[in-house]
Amino acid sequence: MKRKFNTTGFCSPQRHYMVRLDDRLKKIKENYVDCGEYFVINRGRQYGKTTTLGALEQYLKDDYIVLSLDFQEISTGEFENAVIFSQTLAQKLAVAFRYVKAEDQEQLRDMLLDFKKNLPNGGLSELFECISSMCENSSRPIVLMIDEVDSASNNQVFIDFLAQLRAYYIKRDKMPTFHSVILASVYNIKNLKLKLRPESVHQYNSPWNIAADFKIDMNFSTVQIADMLKEYEEEHHTGMDRQAVAEEIYAYTSGYPVLVSAICKCIDEDIAFDEEFERQENIWSKEGVTHAVMRILVANIPLFESMIRHLDDYPEMKQMFQAILFQGSEVSYNPDTKEINLACMFGYAVNRKGKVQIANRIFETRLYNYFYSEEELSSAIICEAKRDKNCFINNGRLDMDRVMSRFVVSFDEIYGQNNERFVEDNGRRLFLLYLKPIINGTGNYYIEAQTRNERRTDIIVDYLGERFVIELKIWRGNEYNERGERQLTEYLDYYHLDKGYMLSFNFNQKKEIGVKEIQIGGKTIMEAVV
Repeated sequence: MKRKFNTTGFCSPQRHYMVRLDDRLKKIKENYVDCGEYFVINRGRQYGKTTTLGALEQYLKDDYIVLSLDFQEISTGEFENAVIFSQTLAQKLAVAFRYVKAEDQEQLRDMLLDFKKNLPNGGLSELFECISSMCENSSRPIVLMIDEVDSASNNQVFIDFLAQLRAYYIKRDKMPTFHSVILASVYNIKNLKLKLRPESVHQYNSPWNIAADFKIDMNFSTVQIADMLKEYEEEHHTGMDRQAVAEEIYAYTSGYPVLVSAICKCIDEDIAFDEEFERQENIWSKEGVTHAVMRILVANIPLFESMIRHLDDYPEMKQMFQAILFQGSEVSYNPDTKEINLACMFGYAVNRKGKVQIANRIFETRLYNYFYSEEELSSAIICEAKRDKNCFINNGRLDMDRVMSRFVVSFDEIYGQNNERFVEDNGRRLFLLYLKPIINGTGNYYIEAQTRNERRTDIIVDYLGERFVIELKIWRGNEYNERGERQLTEYLDYYHLDKGYMLSFNFNQKKEIGVKEIQIGGKTIMEAVV
């Protein structure tokens, strides 16, 4: 069977090129399942939760009886009340036994079917008595897996179901129950605080506070990506530098599973037929990865659609992202803050060294593009860039010198009389608004997260294989400026470049607006001041 890269649904090593999960499965088994833990694999959309559950089911089957359910298969009506839900759940568990290899498989399944037959009005209490008896008579410990529990989390009967799991878990030394329970969801069920008592009591509890924290890293590492590419290379013989390609993919995705697969899928199925890549070895390259990222950034994929919808649903989270991206605000990580909790839960942000950061370059650029699109029709600086766009491209190459020179003129004409607060808050945003229509469709850009702060931001621009490094900063005096120049030369060394660019927003009344070229340590720096 011909294998492909997959970005939808469950991944199978027989059908798809995929990262091997053996190390992850071993850690889950040893650290959670073998210890009898109840836990939630709580990650953002398309993070490989379903694939992990499927692989884990196979990994555990020699030591455990694994019953695997998907709550998406249960209709809204079947959550209407406890009796309907209990009868449905019993049926689903009985069906799950079809995929179990155990001597007592039929005996255990028949216990569930007898519950349905003999207690057609039986609810959760009666069902869990049946489950307890089933677990007591099982030859091996029983593990329950439930995927897509988000689809049930708004139903009171689901909360009652969690409460029953919790009650039996607490008393499991006396009342046999599932050895381990694994739920998979985007929302953090552990922190779901819903009323378990009548409204008059006004008492809130977490029905899932027994759950262990799931600390397994589900991002793909550079090594894992390179190993996946090795399998592809063994079949296709492209001559790629697997390590270099893996590092470039990781640099854009930070290992977010579906984005890794999306880049590989785009290179394999789309860019391979692109006229820009005449030779096979140019396809699987850093240039090929950059080209794939450009296509993904303008594609309507479910992950991006969810992100934009969540920004509309949670304006506080949107405001936080705008402050991080445009003002260089440093937001301290605090899981009790709603917008931070949501951003990290959805997978759009992460906690890095106590600070909230956008999870990866692709998310960051997509957010920039979304925020810019809201201003595109009304921004004067964008109109200037579109008007002058043709003069910035010479023989297919981006003339960054001219971009910087023209921006200084346009910025001074439009915004030169605005106050310091306006420029400091909006200067960098306005430069990126100016840059975007110039490179749009052909080039790409991203912001170096480690240099984004209130005083400094480094922008990396890729245009048809040519790379430009631009440092944006607020003027804080000559000493600070000279330090920035030295930092820029070090950055140029890292990227093996001889020329870089610096844009300073200067509030001194005697400042000299314009552009000059200087030499530092064998590097050429074009400095622009507005």
